[in-house]
Amino acid sequence: MKKRILSAALCTAMVAGSLAGCGMKTPEAPATTAAPAATEAASEAATEAAKEGETTAAAATVEPEITLVMAEVNPLDTIVGQTDNAFKEKVEELSGGKMVIDLQASGVLGSENDVLDSMLGGGSDIDISRISAFALTSYGAKKSTLLSIPYTFENREHYWKFVDSDLSQQFLDESYDAGIGVKGLFYGEEGFRHFFTKDPVAGVEDFKGKKIRVSTDPVMTGMVSALGANATVVSMNELYSALQTGVVDGAEQPIANYKSNAFPEVANNLILDGHTLGAIEIVITSGSWDALTEEQQNILVEAGKYAGQVNREISQEKEDSVLEELKAAGCNVVDVADKTPWKEACAAVIEENTKDQADLYQQILDLAK
Repeated sequence: MKKRILSAALCTAMVAGSLAGCGMKTPEAPATTAAPAATEAASEAATEAAKEGETTAAAATVEPEITLVMAEVNPLDTIVGQTDNAFKEKVEELSGGKMVIDLQASGVLGSENDVLDSMLGGGSDIDISRISAFALTSYGAKKSTLLSIPYTFENREHYWKFVDSDLSQQFLDESYDAGIGVKGLFYGEEGFRHFFTKDPVAGVEDFKGKKIRVSTDPVMTGMVSALGANATVVSMNELYSALQTGVVDGAEQPIANYKSNAFPEVANNLILDGHTLGAIEIVITSGSWDALTEEQQNILVEAGKYAGQVNREISQEKEDSVLEELKAAGCNVVDVADKTPWKEACAAVIEENTKDQADLYQQILDLAK
């Protein structure tokens, strides 16, 4: 429509000029009223067209000032995948497209340990990663150990009280301040972690002698051994085939990850022991963080607050929905009414891994009150 107005105005002006050149006088009244109107219309149309052109050109020339590669071992339809995506979108929104998060999910950049080894080893291919909060334990982050202690958090409310407290910032800053090589941006969670097995289990006694997959985390290894099982280190990317071929008899994951990774196909028994809350942490390499401007750092922090809130809102709902889907699909789900035998079996592991930070651990426990 704006192009038509401009065209009509130009035509009017051309006709008037042609008549004057031929010695023909145009009617004065129409000429006096129409010419200014035409000129004004043409001017407005041209101005609007110019503005539109400038806006389009500006949008077309906006290029990201920085692209940060982010690794995720799980698919995007999981709780953690949705959290990652919320973070990505908010960073790009707050920066006006000048900061881009290149989110690589489903383990395409390697297992969690592979990614951390690369990030902490000075590799430049990965800038950000979503990790299990206790993953940094093996790299020297002592405080992170406390987040992996079995039966620490009584429920989700207890965990989020920790996240909202001053304590959590100490945990986030620990790896950066200690020179480990990454900085924590924000916390989230993916639900309580439960064991799943190829054969049905009804209680602790059924774990005796079973080969249960663990990561390299010493607390998890100790917990599995305390339950009477044989802890077997297998990478997340190889877990499906390890279950399929009998290399391991079971493993543990949050409910949403259990389903999204198709583990029910090879281990269709899930026991809801809830031994650990799946606390997650989004970290950035120290080098990448230090290379950002203060404004860019603030954008990551603000986007982290937003994504953390998204995570808080979706985790319980997503977990409940997935659990119903699993039951409907024929998964053998066993509830654990009394966790006392489980806690008693893990008592020595809890004591051993908290004794050198007993006061700090007690502060976490006290948040449940």
